[in-house]
Amino acid sequence: MRLKSFHAKTMSDAMRMVRQSLGDDAIIVATREEEGGGVRVTAAVEEDDMPTAQERNRQPSKPAKPVEPEIDVGEAVADALHRHGVPAALAEQLIDAASGLDTDDPCLALGSALDSMYSFNPLPDGRSAVKPLVLVGPPGTGKTLIAAKLAARAVFKKRSVGVITTDTVRAGGVDQLAAFTRLMKLKLATVEDPDALAGAYEVHRKTDLVLVDTAGRNPFSEEDMDDLRALLSAGEVEPVLVLPAGLDALEASDIALAFKAVGVRRLLVTRLDITRRLGSLLAIANRARLSFCDASVSSKVAEGLTTLNPMALARMIIPPAEKAEAEERERDATPAPRNKPAARPTKPATKAKAASSPASRTLP
Repeated sequence: MRLKSFHAKTMSDAMRMVRQSLGDDAIIVATREEEGGGVRVTAAVEEDDMPTAQERNRQPSKPAKPVEPEIDVGEAVADALHRHGVPAALAEQLIDAASGLDTDDPCLALGSALDSMYSFNPLPDGRSAVKPLVLVGPPGTGKTLIAAKLAARAVFKKRSVGVITTDTVRAGGVDQLAAFTRLMKLKLATVEDPDALAGAYEVHRKTDLVLVDTAGRNPFSEEDMDDLRALLSAGEVEPVLVLPAGLDALEASDIALAFKAVGVRRLLVTRLDITRRLGSLLAIANRARLSFCDASVSSKVAEGLTTLNPMALARMIIPPAEKAEAEERERDATPAPRNKPAARPTKPATKAKAASSPASRTLP
């Protein structure tokens, strides 16, 4: 079976693309409205129902192409999840979901499993009216850099942007964000209490996108979380949890649950460029029931911030290099024909690394 996704502005355009690419026998597997407009349609068709042009024009005298050995998709997905440190119970659910898809592509199978078990809700870029986004999280998670990245992305799209900081305690906190906003020719508002924050919201009432950088809070300190609740009550806002990849899965899940209690619904991931194991991210979103939104794969303000979707996350867990190694292991495991001498034993394939190198962490 061949599975393919199509993106279009309207459903009728998407269905036309399905028929042109897969034919009238295509089966619609899933449909979804995209953030900011448009639709995504996933369709499938049996390979036998759509012969390719190469197959129609093949000369009878040409030898048939050798059949590649099938890849054990469940085993490949299980191996990747184990190397990324995904908790056993969660990994089992993902493996079961991935094994149910009729495909020999482990990455596609994992992407389908992630799509069925997680929600993906990218942050708005200011094209439509949105609530102010308040970046929250423990100290040192990269909230200030993310505020600058979100502001830069909106500026590049010609949106009006308002940037506010409440991080007046940390040494250099205001100066760091002020340096970023100065380069983008944006004014930075500094506030110290909920009343001042409410006033800043009123000033930016007609601004396309308002971003608020907050001081890091200890999620296990009742005083810190009460202070955060007071800030969030200053207006109708959406708090977004900013957490780095690579944390302990259980510890990070407890952190996420603490911030969910103050209204967080979306998870923005940082430091993907320097993290090799992503199991904690799956554990966090699963246990706290948070939606993945965006991810940072670079320390540069003007680049490296991208939206997360099921296939992008799947390709980070099973990069193309690992998929190629899995196929090679399957070929090595195929027994030699009886009428030919067995091939000379080769050096066993090197076990795939825990994840792709930082340089390969580029999402589509």
